[in-house]
Amino acid sequence: MKLPEKFIQRMKSMLGEEYPEFEAAFLNSAPAEGLRLNPIKCSNIPDFLKNAQAVPWCRDGYYVNKSELSGNHPYHIGGMFYFQEPSAMAVAEAANICPGDFVLDLCAAPGGKATQAGAKLMGEGLIIANEIISSRACVLAENIQRFGLRNAIVTNESPHRLAEKFPEFFDKIIVDAPCSGEGMFRKEPQAILEWSQEHTFSCGERQKKIIDSAVKMLKKGGTLVYSTCTFAPCENEGVCEYVLENYPDMHLAPINLPGLSDGKGEYINSDKDFSYTKRIFPHKASGEGHFLAVFCRDGEGVKYTPAPFMPDKQTEAALKLYREFEKSALSVSLHGHFRLFGDNLYLVPMGIKLDKLKIVRGGLHLGICKKGRFEPSHALALALTPEDFSAVHNLTAISPDTKKYLHGDVIEGDAVGWCGIICDGLPIGWAKGSGGTLKNHFPKGLRLNNI
Repeated sequence: MKLPEKFIQRMKSMLGEEYPEFEAAFLNSAPAEGLRLNPIKCSNIPDFLKNAQAVPWCRDGYYVNKSELSGNHPYHIGGMFYFQEPSAMAVAEAANICPGDFVLDLCAAPGGKATQAGAKLMGEGLIIANEIISSRACVLAENIQRFGLRNAIVTNESPHRLAEKFPEFFDKIIVDAPCSGEGMFRKEPQAILEWSQEHTFSCGERQKKIIDSAVKMLKKGGTLVYSTCTFAPCENEGVCEYVLENYPDMHLAPINLPGLSDGKGEYINSDKDFSYTKRIFPHKASGEGHFLAVFCRDGEGVKYTPAPFMPDKQTEAALKLYREFEKSALSVSLHGHFRLFGDNLYLVPMGIKLDKLKIVRGGLHLGICKKGRFEPSHALALALTPEDFSAVHNLTAISPDTKKYLHGDVIEGDAVGWCGIICDGLPIGWAKGSGGTLKNHFPKGLRLNNI
């Protein structure tokens, strides 16, 4: 791997005598790999992480060798954990998200920060995860579903359109902005071939436009976290200076996470103090390159009050079918704002109005209503606990029947009617029992062929 000459010159200017150590970390060491546990589904450290090193800036993060833990593992399929680059875990931690917050992840795909932020809500409040590229928005929705987030909406919109819909609406906003990707050079060498100094400047201008939309959506008293995976000062401290100069009611706040380095005004020839911003350098911390800054907005925002729930006739009919299913198959009753999209019934968090928006996931997908009956969704199974099912069939990660189930095969079991398939206490899908067999309802698009 050969680094671009202009990149080398700039990094030497930034790091001085530290540069050789920085270059050695880039050229001679492997990228850091990690996973983050889902606190909604995992309250204790699982055995396979007992000897793993913790990520210092993320309470749920661990360093792992991904080659030793496949994405086809039932724990991954059931949403117990998410593979994530360790540096990226710092962003949602810095947001200080609390249950009940209204959260926006503006540039959310593939979903690492959105699932982390959503899990911190612990089922209360709202998270809207947005991605402007349609194909990436679908991947984002799949990861949101896998994590079992009940109070998440996935949109496929421009920041400008969302700002028109949600002025001064969110308590916490994450802007993990599209950037030149310098911090990913050793993880994604293709980024080196695409790098140019001019590109870093154009990224900085685009990031400022995204920030403009984000600030419009931030409540007074709210928090905005800005982050990139680049070292380029024009995309980091330079964008922060733009915020401070153009939004006098925004100020930088300290980030109290261990293992991070301070940003510097001298990187952009500014006399402003940017020590509250943070950087992750691969020669100083076990992670790829990252930058993050926390802004707080002065004042006190208005609390959102959802409108009364008024279902239309089609939704009422669908909800009746769902309640019949719920009575027979679940030991818990879900309440809130329900809405029918086509034949699909959703539980919409906080009754948020989704008109005139491109919606990929309009809340928790409960299931489909067809021919006078209700069929539960895979998303519903992943959003429940084992205790929420009236009937379950228990498996283990090493059980042959687990492999058969994930392959889409019929397995043996005594349950009658709909039952949850539980792997080591983790719901991984539905089956429907009759006559000693369990008909498989694991989604065809997720079934594993080579297991």
